[in-house]
Amino acid sequence: MKKLVCWFFVLFTPWAVLPAATSLDVDLGYYLPEGVEYNPDIPKPAEVIGFEPGAWHLRHDQLVRYLETVADASDRMVLTRYGQSHEEKSLHLLIVGSEKNLARLDAIQSHQQWLLDPRGTPPLSDPPLVIWMGYSIHGNEPSGANAVPIIAYHLAAAQGDGEVDELLREAVVLIDPVFNPDGLDRFAHWANVHRGINTIVADPNHREHREMWPSGRFNHYWFDLNRDWMPLVHPESRGRLEQYHLWRPHVLTDYHEMGTDRSYFFQPGVPSRNNPLTPERNYELTADIAGFNARALDEIGSLYYTRETFDDFYVGKGSTYPDLNGTIGILFEQASSRGHAQENSFGGITFPFTIRNQFTTTLGTFRASLAMREELKEFSKWFYRSAAEEAREYSVKAYLFEAPADPAAKFAFFDLLQRHQINVHRLARDTEAGGRSFSTENSFLVPLEQPQYRLARSLFEVLTEFEESAFYDISTWVLPSSFNIDTVELGASALSGLLGEQVETVERPRGEWIGGESGYAYLIAWDGIDSARAVHRLLREGILVRVANRPLTMKTPAGETAFTAGTVLVPLGINPGKTDRIHEILREAVREDSVRVHAVNSGLAVSGIDLGSPSFDALEERKVLVAVGSGVSPLRAGEIWHFFDQHLHVGVSLVELTRINSLDLSRYNTIVLPDGTYGDITDGGVENLRHWIRRGGTVVALQRAANWAVGQNLASASFASPDRSRGPADERLPYADADTLERLKRISGAIVIGEVDTTHPVGYGLPKETMHLFRMGTTVMERSSNPYLTPVAYRGEPLYSGYISDENQERLGGSAAVTVSHSGSGRVVLFMDTPLFRGYWLGSARLFVNSVFFGSSMSSVSLSDEAAHGDEHGH
Repeated sequence: MKKLVCWFFVLFTPWAVLPAATSLDVDLGYYLPEGVEYNPDIPKPAEVIGFEPGAWHLRHDQLVRYLETVADASDRMVLTRYGQSHEEKSLHLLIVGSEKNLARLDAIQSHQQWLLDPRGTPPLSDPPLVIWMGYSIHGNEPSGANAVPIIAYHLAAAQGDGEVDELLREAVVLIDPVFNPDGLDRFAHWANVHRGINTIVADPNHREHREMWPSGRFNHYWFDLNRDWMPLVHPESRGRLEQYHLWRPHVLTDYHEMGTDRSYFFQPGVPSRNNPLTPERNYELTADIAGFNARALDEIGSLYYTRETFDDFYVGKGSTYPDLNGTIGILFEQASSRGHAQENSFGGITFPFTIRNQFTTTLGTFRASLAMREELKEFSKWFYRSAAEEAREYSVKAYLFEAPADPAAKFAFFDLLQRHQINVHRLARDTEAGGRSFSTENSFLVPLEQPQYRLARSLFEVLTEFEESAFYDISTWVLPSSFNIDTVELGASALSGLLGEQVETVERPRGEWIGGESGYAYLIAWDGIDSARAVHRLLREGILVRVANRPLTMKTPAGETAFTAGTVLVPLGINPGKTDRIHEILREAVREDSVRVHAVNSGLAVSGIDLGSPSFDALEERKVLVAVGSGVSPLRAGEIWHFFDQHLHVGVSLVELTRINSLDLSRYNTIVLPDGTYGDITDGGVENLRHWIRRGGTVVALQRAANWAVGQNLASASFASPDRSRGPADERLPYADADTLERLKRISGAIVIGEVDTTHPVGYGLPKETMHLFRMGTTVMERSSNPYLTPVAYRGEPLYSGYISDENQERLGGSAAVTVSHSGSGRVVLFMDTPLFRGYWLGSARLFVNSVFFGSSMSSVSLSDEAAHGDEHGH
């Protein structure tokens, strides 16, 4: 009897006072609306997965199995597959509608495409509403995904329910059951293995509620997929976006969880933090939909809030990207039980309760969409008509740019624009603009008078002034900057006569083998990220290769050819018996890595260094340790792991900080310390690192890890004192403004310009001496006291786009972005920025690649009186 009373208390009051341990005997009726009859031929969730929703955390395979079963049993829905995750878990849409609508899905998609340019006769005279319901993009926010079987059952089995009948008749519902299956499974395993069979422990200190690093929030590579709608780095996002642009839904929901000690949030968010390109009408409709969800939660007694905490600014988030594409995107945030039940200041929260709230607002969104269907349909048509009008009125008519010299980066940039359905045109004739010359050979235009005006402008526009300067996420995301592309804005007169043919397709680049086979040597141009992958192919098979530390010009079968520092030499003479294998590897590299391989038949240079010069250094296969674990940022560590694995095809060892304390480090030649705090490394671990560096190891330390390395005397650098100013001593500030005012002092994500020494190994192969860098954090590193060892410094006025306070800009200007510190035979490369930001910042990624591959070429440069006044003993 005690068990039954406890269960009633936990489930049937909105916020239960939880005992330290309780039990969950959940029943499907707890979730479903009262008074609805259900078809007994439709299987209930427990009949397929073996337990009631909320009793355990669902795995992805269990969720899919139920959706397959219910779709087979019902004529109201079909289950489609649109992709798979990194871990090869399937991604699905459960498409729900009447028999009539399910029979004309292609025609409905065609109608939604017609809205982009609504001229002529529409494909359908009676188009249904399209509603996309998306759940659990963060794996440890599982209530949304766990609500999906209940939603599917309700829509498949409800009989005589007017709301469901109307929904089937008037709409097509697209249920995306879990955006992030890899993260969901990671968290489901964690929560379930710590769940008692007879008791549920709500103590916040219980291990179930304290996930181990990196947590289930992230995808396979520890990325936040709710920041990937714009970068599209991951297959989950790419597959989803392809479906999104096919359907162009009227409404898209994005179901999340937040801290345990909250209630329930749904948009609209903070009014002053909306994306400035989102139409005001979007926010009005969002607020109208909110009213329906408020009433739905009122009916079950749940608390909630709106217009606080969350913004709608960054275009790469799931509730903002749709807003710039003609959809009403809506964020939902449920307080998380982070397990099966947990105490909080509201009296406690259970997993079933979180699921019920998500189910309830799903039904609320359906009601709102149906009641507002004519307004929503009219908004979709108006969105693109108004975009065309705004584009005509906007003074900027196009963005002109030169494509990256790196073929892989060029492909990635154009592929990304095409996935976002942004039109790109070739330059019709050579021109000058912005003080630069542009040729038709490699210059392009993105005109703003196109259906995707708002999105294109958002991705290209450089902003440094904002209505609200406190940001939930980053303050800028200029897409060309991530590829180190400088753009020029063109007005109507400047654009006249420049718009050439539209770029219709983007082909993956292939490399070039120039000059045929040689019996002497080959030179691999170090002009892109793929060059590192090609060189790694050789190194991992024991091929001896060398890197040029000075430029050279060689006579090749194609004529005299100039090569920069960083060019990689593959000599055949010192690789006896390996010529055939070298040719196989180079052919493979040309085919897959878009590299330029030049045959040379003599070691004598036309100018610069000869091929036997001591200015060539031997390269070693990279044997890389990446520090991970508690204290390290999973996001930054994940970027590094992903880059090595996906771009370079270099396997790295992911090693917990505590292992570094006693680990034999001799098997590695490179250690990467991602942003984070390193409290788990003991004094003994520091000594272990110190001895390894002095024996010739290379450390690449990023952001806070750079501070830590200096603080432990592993590297030498100085940091500017932080700005502690609070204004006049007698100045009083409103307590209510504290959060906003303190945010203004942060650098939460801005684009700055760095000046690169391309003669230093960190800058080898770069085509220009400026670099767009993504800056986060206010720590300022001073330039090295050795003038040769600051290969990247910020420009005097560093800000390019985004928000940085005047005080922080002054501190940052002219300071070091990258320095190198030497110790014994080794070195530590210190980065102040995140060069691989969110996996798509391929411009500054080359600084990171060079730091890894060319560490041993970074010579210590000693300053002396002789160096300062002239060496009388030279020859």
